Parts: sequence; C-alpha cells; structure tokens
Amino acid sequence: MTKKKKTEIAELGEFGLIDHLTNSIKIKNKSTLKGVGDDSAVLEYKNKQIVISTDLLLEGIHFDLTYTPLKHLGYKAIAVNLSDIYAMNAHPKQITVSIGLSSKMSLEALDEFYSGIYLACDKYDIDLIGGDTSSSLTGFTISITAIGEGEKDKITYRSGAGVNDIICTSGDFGAAYMGLQLLEREKKVFEGNSQVQPDLASHDYLLEKILKPEPRRDVIELLKEIDVKPTSMIDVSDGISSEVLHICKQSGVGCRLFEDKIPIDATTSMLAEEMGINPMVAALNGGEDYEMLFTIAQSDYDKFIKANSPVKIYAIGHITEKSKGSYLITNAGQEVKLSAQGWKHE
Repeated sequence: MTKKKKTEIAELGEFGLIDHLTNSIKIKNKSTLKGVGDDSAVLEYKNKQIVISTDLLLEGIHFDLTYTPLKHLGYKAIAVNLSDIYAMNAHPKQITVSIGLSSKMSLEALDEFYSGIYLACDKYDIDLIGGDTSSSLTGFTISITAIGEGEKDKITYRSGAGVNDIICTSGDFGAAYMGLQLLEREKKVFEGNSQVQPDLASHDYLLEKILKPEPRRDVIELLKEIDVKPTSMIDVSDGISSEVLHICKQSGVGCRLFEDKIPIDATTSMLAEEMGINPMVAALNGGEDYEMLFTIAQSDYDKFIKANSPVKIYAIGHITEKSKGSYLITNAGQEVKLSAQGWKHE
C-alpha cells in the first residue's frame, strides 16, 4: 500500500498557511462587516450587547491526541466556546482561532482539524473572522475566542438566583467523565500491548459526549419560545456541584439538590459501576457535559411543562437562604455538603 505523502507546513509559510486554511470562508452574519483578510475584523452590532468568551486548550492537559481524532478536536474546540455564549442567554456569531503548531503536525493533519472547525461553524451559523498561527515547542496549542450578541434585557448572569427559585438542568450528567475514563483505560491497555484492539463497543454515547459535545442552543431557543428569562445560568463544564456553587456564591444564596432528581444515563451508570465509580460522584464532580444549569422563578416552571418540547428540562433542586448552606439530599434523606471539586484534566 502506498503511503500518503505528508506536506510540511513550513513549505507554505505563515501567510500561505493562513490563505490555505481560510480561502473557503463564507460570511453568514450581517454583524460581520469584515472577516479574515485585513489587519483586523470589523463587526457591527446594532442595539445589542456584545458577549465574549475565550478558551485555551493545551495538548497533554486538555486533550490527548492518542485517542482524540483531529476533526473531533476542531469541532469540540468551537463547541465549548459557543456553550459559554449560550450560557449568557446570548447567541454566538463570530470566532477567532489561534494555534501553536509543533513540527510533527502536517498540513493534512491541520486540514482535518479545521474540517471539524468548519463543521461546527456551519451547524451553528458562526463566522470565522481571524486568528493567528505560530510554532510551538510544547505540542499543539489552541486558543478560541467566541463573540456573540444578546438583548440587553435577556442576557443572564450567574448572580441573579433568588430564594425559592427552582434549579433546572438540560440533558444528563457524568457521561463525558465516564467516556474519558474509558478512553484512558483502553489507552493503558494499548500501551501495554499494541496488538490489543480497544474495547469501545456499546459506548458510543459516552464517547460522543467527551469527544464531540454539542452546545445547547436548543435550550436558549426554548427559553425564548416560552418567554422565560432564567434568574441565573451557567454551562456545566466542571460538574454540577462546582457550577451550582458558582451560582450560589455569585448570587449570595444556598441550595438543596436532590439525588433522585439528577439525570444520569443508564450507560453512564453501568460503566461507572463496572469501573468502581459512584455514578452520582461522576455526575456531581465529573465535567465536560456542557449542559445548561439555570434557575427560574417558581411561577415560570409551568411554562416548560405546557411547552411540550422535545428539549428535556429537569428540576433538580431549589435555592435557599445563604445561611442554610449548599447541600445534596441523598436518597436516604441525608444532607451532604456540596464541594467544588471541579474537572481535573488528565
């Protein structure tokens, strides 16, 4: 079999590389007056507030190329930044992408990475408007900035939760964490014996959650449809426990979560039990689920029920006075203090 030739990025030079990666860009948003191709991009937002989020991804810290396909990595790099914009009850419109490249990265590999970026941009109607490239001595480095727009009276912060508000979430939790545990387990097996094929059968859902998460634009669209503005909102990148404590701290309140109300997929529970991990610990302290966690006034809850939407929203607890602290009520009725362990990158 003929081995495919790999093109050294140095053959193109920096400007040639930028032209190669951006020559097929098509502008989708009216707010993008000028994208790639000049010293700066030019944006125009009329009667809107601008929302900006930046994320840095480092090889060996935030991702492992041993088991992360480059196309998935490109998609995920965009998705996690869009999630931050949606968490403000706003809509992302533009991104910039800056990368640091090691000498081992070929042009074909970089094309694969960018194919994931463009797939995410097309799906979520985002314009790539600029960025930078550089060489890197420490592996593949990715920096994404997402820019969005929001109505002044709709933008939602972490600081607005009030006593007796209902704590709601989208989706289920712990799946991404268990997907990572699966990949790490199979990586160790492969390193011990390269002839052994990874055992990933029946785990598609968990793998997709960790390798190709989807930002919850549908939740933001549902909120607009039923005319509900959350009192606070955050995306779940570090586990439910950490995120709800962020809201409690910013809002000056406490909370009660209920173990039997926190949604966990059956495949998450089965793998967790197989690996000796408590599924509830995975849900509370895992991470990278990128679901929305938000609080609403009690009077708004019926609107979700009457909407009969395919978007599933779960009520998992309520906000209390700060003096009552932040606790999980277990199935046995015990109160366990919540702790912000957060996401620990491998």
